[in-house]
Amino acid sequence: MHTIEPYYKWRNHYIASEDLRSPFFGTIYSEFEFTNKIYNYLIHPQWDHFGSETLYLKVLYTNYDLGFVIIELIGEWNDTLYNDVMYLKRELIDLLTKQGISKFILIGENVLNFHSSDDSYYEEWFDDIEDGWILAINFQEHVIQEFIDQNIDYYIVFFEEFNNFNWRIYSPLKLFELLEQKVLRRLEI
Repeated sequence: MHTIEPYYKWRNHYIASEDLRSPFFGTIYSEFEFTNKIYNYLIHPQWDHFGSETLYLKVLYTNYDLGFVIIELIGEWNDTLYNDVMYLKRELIDLLTKQGISKFILIGENVLNFHSSDDSYYEEWFDDIEDGWILAINFQEHVIQEFIDQNIDYYIVFFEEFNNFNWRIYSPLKLFELLEQKVLRRLEI
């Protein structure tokens, strides 16, 4: 797992550690010192810790004018044992919504498992963004099924066509425009 880096080719568009409004502003990363780990597996030092013991993230892009953020995740999303959604909600999402972010794109190809608890934080997140949305792309099938089995897909949108989607070929703005059109069409139905 230590070789899996967060996507870095958008750094010419946005760097969270250089964004005064980002919770990760001022973070200094090592390229050589591996200290973060998920269970006994070291992970690349570019991933950001937000309180969870099993889930890390990287804010790849934030656009305050259009009110959206793209977040890449790695690890095990474990609400049962570690209440990961609480940490995600309190340490990142709440701060972003205060900055006007209401559209969330979650990239989950490196999320290995999902273990649910209850849906309270998902419901709160959903309620906080009123006209916004939460969209998950590239999550593994068994992870998506766990979200669906727990009815969390009421709060987070999953599209089958975006389960194995090459999002890296787009700029952040083009990716947002493409995904927003799809979400808005679904909401109109």
